[in-house]
Amino acid sequence: MTLYPKLIFDALEHVRYPGTGKDIVSSGMIKDDLRIEGNKISFSLVFDKSNDPFAKSVVKAAEQAILTYIADDIDIKGNISVEMKEAPKPKVVSVLPDVKNIIAVFSGKGGVGKSTVSSNLAISLAALGYKVGLLDADIHGPSMPKMFGVEDARPQMETINGKEYLIPIEKYGVKMLSIGFFVDPNNALVWRGSMASNALKQLITDAYWDKLDYFVMDLPPGTGDIHLTLVQTMGITGSVIVTTPQDVALADARKGVNMFTNDKINVPVLGLIENMAWFTPDELPDNKYYIFGKDGGKRLAEEMNIPLLGQIPIVQSIREHGDAGRPIACDADTISGKAFRELAIQLVEKIDERNRNLGATTKVEMQR
Repeated sequence: MTLYPKLIFDALEHVRYPGTGKDIVSSGMIKDDLRIEGNKISFSLVFDKSNDPFAKSVVKAAEQAILTYIADDIDIKGNISVEMKEAPKPKVVSVLPDVKNIIAVFSGKGGVGKSTVSSNLAISLAALGYKVGLLDADIHGPSMPKMFGVEDARPQMETINGKEYLIPIEKYGVKMLSIGFFVDPNNALVWRGSMASNALKQLITDAYWDKLDYFVMDLPPGTGDIHLTLVQTMGITGSVIVTTPQDVALADARKGVNMFTNDKINVPVLGLIENMAWFTPDELPDNKYYIFGKDGGKRLAEEMNIPLLGQIPIVQSIREHGDAGRPIACDADTISGKAFRELAIQLVEKIDERNRNLGATTKVEMQR
């Protein structure tokens, strides 16, 4: 006799779970691990809780149904495993309830252009018509004040609805705060992890960010307790990984992807950005020189089954604009400006897709 899945499921439809009176097939109690090896059948039954009082009787009933409705010589006894549904992980409630989407921009190592990507991404999102906030969470290397040309700015306190708030600096349509506003830029910042985490929490919870569509966090490079603190308290929508094509950077980026997808953190990776993908001289805009290797980020994205959001070239003007306090995304008509604009559009589409899958919809319509 030839055994096949439908034959087995038809037999198991005769077995009812005493707690509900419904059959175990329509109730979804049969796990998708059914195996047929000759005359041997094995599969798992999934129950809602541990120590289910009906588990043993349901297993025996399932064995008997197969022997009765298919054939009495089938090897089924002792081949039905019992599993329990995992308890749903408690949802992290965001400390910024008026922020729709919180994006963590991460790199496994320093020097790959994470802050450049963060600043240009935030400005590009604002240029698309969104309300955007940017937190420079890179405690030991805060660079946003310089990139935005506001190194001498000092955020002020303001009383709103009876509470004192720190007011973010606003430029290029982006509300921004950085630890760099409060420390001497010429001295090294020597803080333990807990001190850094607490300082960042203050910049988040004691600031008046108001209603935002996107809140971009420029995380410190690497994997450490600052990342864990922010991820566990922020209710992050998703992370974006920044890497260069070279093997050293890719190895660290891989660790970052694994960190965010770890069961204890479980933050979706929205995509990967390959920065410094190639060098293009201003005088030869059609030429590409793969200084750090070709398509390394693209291959890593394919390997880890995450979207490749974009490939950003090394262009002198990107560095010059950042040093001058006016990121290249401010000039949307340039080649690099268009690249960051397209990057922002890709990110919005990925987030919208994720929100739709979660049953949510974005209220702000993307403007191209």
